[in-house]
Amino acid sequence: MALIVHKYGGTSMGSTERIRNVAKRVAKWARAGHQMVVVPSAMSGETNRLLGLAKELAPAKTDTAYDRELDMLAATGEQASSALLAIALQSEGMQSVSYAGWQVPIKTNSAFTKARIESIDDVRVRQDLAAGRVVIVTGFQGVDPEGNITTLGRGGSDTSAVAVAAAMKADECLIYTDVDGVYTTDPRVEPEARRLKTVSFEEMLEMASLGSKVLQIRSVEFAGKYKVPMRVLSSFTPWDIDIHEEAKSGTLITFEEDEKMEQAVVSGIAFNRDEAKISVVGVPDKPGIAYQILGAVADANIEVDMIIQNISKDGKTDFSFTVHRNDFARTMDLLNEKVMPALGATQVTGDAKICKVSIVGIGMRSHVGIASKMFRSLSEEGINIQMISTSEIKTSVVIDEKYMELAVRALHKAFDLDQA
Repeated sequence: MALIVHKYGGTSMGSTERIRNVAKRVAKWARAGHQMVVVPSAMSGETNRLLGLAKELAPAKTDTAYDRELDMLAATGEQASSALLAIALQSEGMQSVSYAGWQVPIKTNSAFTKARIESIDDVRVRQDLAAGRVVIVTGFQGVDPEGNITTLGRGGSDTSAVAVAAAMKADECLIYTDVDGVYTTDPRVEPEARRLKTVSFEEMLEMASLGSKVLQIRSVEFAGKYKVPMRVLSSFTPWDIDIHEEAKSGTLITFEEDEKMEQAVVSGIAFNRDEAKISVVGVPDKPGIAYQILGAVADANIEVDMIIQNISKDGKTDFSFTVHRNDFARTMDLLNEKVMPALGATQVTGDAKICKVSIVGIGMRSHVGIASKMFRSLSEEGINIQMISTSEIKTSVVIDEKYMELAVRALHKAFDLDQA
């Protein structure tokens, strides 16, 4: 008998009929003798609906009291879907119980809307499992030291599921989504994209960080830190599919390199439309400038991605970086009002119509010329590169957003990702 964690996304929970199918699938695994913990997302569109109501009442703002209420509001979506799933399981003849994150409890810090899990007390859950119950734990949320409900940020149910699996030393964490695994790139952009049977943890971490929407990056980080076996698979296969076939479907995220990975130079193409580029022009080229710029941005809880500093000319330089597009206006205001006057910079410029395209592959470590092949492919399509960032297993470029799909298709073909 194994302890298995299932996570179901919002689309999988999108209607009572789909919830009923999820219940049948979970019941199948429980009847096969497994102890089952299920982490569901809110029903598809529910979180957006709730946050939309808040926006109607008051415009979004950076305020701790406001963010606290957003978490109180958004957390109800997962509570509803968890209770509905428990009811559906009971109708299947299964003993089941649902818990909100604070009831487990899943303990987090107090960073409302972006909280991080600090610990999980699994005593209550283990008692229910020992009594033969299926346990359902709300995804996306927890409780801070003061007893406030917190949420983990969009996509946080993935992180909740992997964290629960890690805390309970689960045998496997199955992430059920509306796609049947991890692909070489988004099939909606490149129809020739292939599903990968396995992908290394490092590659999955890079893909998640670079814009792949299959898994939230923090869930992959958790899986890597605690060596949680994880598989991505579809919730839209028939629920009564043979359990052994289902257990081998989708994409396995592995922590061991094999000979196949030596041959796969590039495993996938990731992209992210949600990028914005900001440049602080004409700043003094002296020690501490990067800290003065990025320190202020970090203090505002704004995450920075790619960073470039130009060569100094006449004692001045330009400093460019990218942020999430949702943070673009706030970052521009911060730099114009506080940072630029203090630095004596010439101006702050921004471009919210860019995107990031990346090639990822563990085999890049042992092959030369991969970046140049990428640059040549983009050049042949007339695509100008604005920024470049590299690591051992990825190369990312910032380009004009209008060329994103063309770039993805060109790179997918250049690296033969359409070939099995």
